[in-house]
Amino acid sequence: MLEYFQLVIIPIIIGVVEVVKRVGLPIKYSPLVSLLLGLVFGILYVQPLLDGIIVGLMVGLSATGLYSGSKNVFRSSRARKTKE
Repeated sequence: MLEYFQLVIIPIIIGVVEVVKRVGLPIKYSPLVSLLLGLVFGILYVQPLLDGIIVGLMVGLSATGLYSGSKNVFRSSRARKTKE
């Protein structure tokens, strides 16, 4: 059950962070928002509390890494296309 939770929550966190950035949050704070959302989801849905904190940290950091990693891949592919 826990694996499915993480797979579903990560894209939700990415989407919520993207909405918050479009509302006006500076981009430099998006990893912090992602981490906080991960902690909130982890604490609310995983028991006991310590396990929820650990899972929340993993989910929040995974969402941050997935977003920044995919952003970097798309930027590098665009840069290669413009050079050609």
